[in-house]
Amino acid sequence: MAQPPARVLAGAPVQMADAGQAQAAGAAARRDLAQFVQHNLQTRQAGQPAEFPLDINDIQDLKDAKIGYGFQVYTIDPKDIVAGRGGLSSMAKPTGVWRFIITVHDKPIGLATVERSGAAWETVAYGAAVLSKDVEALMAFHGNAERSNLRFIRVFQAQSDFLEVVSGNDGKARFAPLQSARESLLLQQRAQKNGKPAGDGLADPAEYLEPLRAAVKSNMEAFR
Repeated sequence: MAQPPARVLAGAPVQMADAGQAQAAGAAARRDLAQFVQHNLQTRQAGQPAEFPLDINDIQDLKDAKIGYGFQVYTIDPKDIVAGRGGLSSMAKPTGVWRFIITVHDKPIGLATVERSGAAWETVAYGAAVLSKDVEALMAFHGNAERSNLRFIRVFQAQSDFLEVVSGNDGKARFAPLQSARESLLLQQRAQKNGKPAGDGLADPAEYLEPLRAAVKSNMEAFR
């Protein structure tokens, strides 16, 4: 029986190209996970595997592993952030990389990262168990039924991930920092210094521009 296509996440109405990518990437994720599961069940002994990329208690848990919804990774050119060439939302561009939540009994245990190689799509990495739980929690809280009001944005040079949330009421985009951003940008310390909440809720993206600019500048200078 054919499996249903993975649910798609986008920050705007899904374009046909994005929908096609999501279906192809999702099919590859399901195919590759089946192979990954079979290989590990055959080659590993029962019990909790050491240094395993997914958050499982026993290798037999993989029998119930499934590919859940997927989302495309967006990013922002560090030069645009430093130069302040626009708002964070307008500067975010798709990378062509898709990530899919992997679940066991509906609980996230990690992510499958899928990229296109020539004409084919393939899974290039498994892992990010902590990120999968963070993403799942924020998407469930902020997303609409189709999660079409969300975008996952990664600023590589600042080691920071955000969830962009577009309001259904006023159409404005606001950002929710994921754990990497909260830690990398020292958001809790900044909030305490300014007498504000801990910085893990929704905020205008402009509030994160200066911390991101500082982090990007620091990291770029470190590699010169």
